[in-house]
Amino acid sequence: MTAGSTEQTRRLTQFSHGAGCGCKIGPGRLAEVLAGVTPPSHPDLLVGTETGDDAAVWRLDADRALVATTDFFTPVVDDPRTWGRIAATNAVSDVFAMGGRPLFALNIVAWPSETLPPEMLAEVLEGGADAGRECGFAVVGGHSIDDPEPKYGLAVVGELHPDRILTNTGLRPGDALVLTKPLGVGIATTAVKAGTAGEDLLARAVDSMCTPNAAASAAALASGATGCTDVTGFGLLGHLRKMAAASGIDAEIVVADVPLLPGVRELAEAGTVPGGTRRNRDWVTEVLDLGPGVTETDVLLLADAQTSGGLLFGADPERAAAAVAELPGAAVVGRVQAGTGRIRVSR
Repeated sequence: MTAGSTEQTRRLTQFSHGAGCGCKIGPGRLAEVLAGVTPPSHPDLLVGTETGDDAAVWRLDADRALVATTDFFTPVVDDPRTWGRIAATNAVSDVFAMGGRPLFALNIVAWPSETLPPEMLAEVLEGGADAGRECGFAVVGGHSIDDPEPKYGLAVVGELHPDRILTNTGLRPGDALVLTKPLGVGIATTAVKAGTAGEDLLARAVDSMCTPNAAASAAALASGATGCTDVTGFGLLGHLRKMAAASGIDAEIVVADVPLLPGVRELAEAGTVPGGTRRNRDWVTEVLDLGPGVTETDVLLLADAQTSGGLLFGADPERAAAAVAELPGAAVVGRVQAGTGRIRVSR
C-alpha cells in the first residue's frame, strides 16, 4: 500500500503530533531526567550513558565488541514504505556513528490497529527490511503495541573493534569538523506535515533521509577520526554541544560553509520551524557565541532537529578534505580548538 490509497483521507503524517526525531524529549528536559539515573558500571562496558554517546559498546574480548542502540519515531512522510525505510536508516545510523558494522535488528512498532489497515503496517515493515538489506543487516522479529499514534523504529546490534570506537569524547584541538549531509530535514518534514512542502524539497529530503551513513562512517575511520556523532533530533548545535563538553574543547561553525537543503532557509524565515528545533536553540544558548552578521535564522538552521541526518566528525584538516571529496554533499563546516565546551558561530 502506498500514499494515495486506503486511509489517505487522513494522511499518515496527520496521525503524529510532530515529525520524526523532532518528537524527541528536548535535550534540556532529558538532561534533567538522566541526572537522576545512576549510570551503569562494568569493566566490559566500554561506552555507557555518561557522555551521551550514540550507542552502548560492550567488550566481548580483545578484538571484538558489540554496539547496541535503539531509535523510533512518528511518521515523517505519508508513504508508509518510505517512512519505514527512513526510520530504519535513522536507527542504524547510531551504529555507524560509533564506527561499527550492523549485524541484526528488531522492529519496534506502535500502531492504531482500529484506524489504519494491517496492509499499511506491512508496508512500513517492508521499508525497514529494505534499509536492512541495503546496509547489510537482517531485521528479525520485534515487538508491537496498539497505540493511537503510529511509531516505528529498530533496536540494532552491531560489532566493532574495541580500539576503533568513535565517540563523543574524541574531538581534538586542530581537527576540522566534517558534516556529511545537508541540514534542513526538520524544517522540510514540518512543511510536509503542514502540506506546504514543494515536490522538489520533499524528494531531496527523502533522498537524504534514506541515504545510509555507512560510507560516511568508513570515511571517518579512514581519516583517523576519533570523535564522531550523527546529527539527529538535537540538531547540529545540540549534538556538537554534547561533543564539545565531553571532549573538553571549543568548536567554531562557519555558517556559509554548512550545506542546506534548497528552500529551507526561506521556509525558516517564513516561520516554518519545528518545536524541537526551537527547544534545541534554547538549550545551546548558554554555550553559544555569535559572530558579527549571524542571524537568528542562521542559528535556527544549525539547531534544526534532523531525522536520519549525517555524521559530524573531526579529523586532521588535510584528511578531512580528502574525506569530503569522497562523500557527495559533505563539507568541512568548522574547526576545533582547546577550550571548555563553547561553540562559536561565524559567517
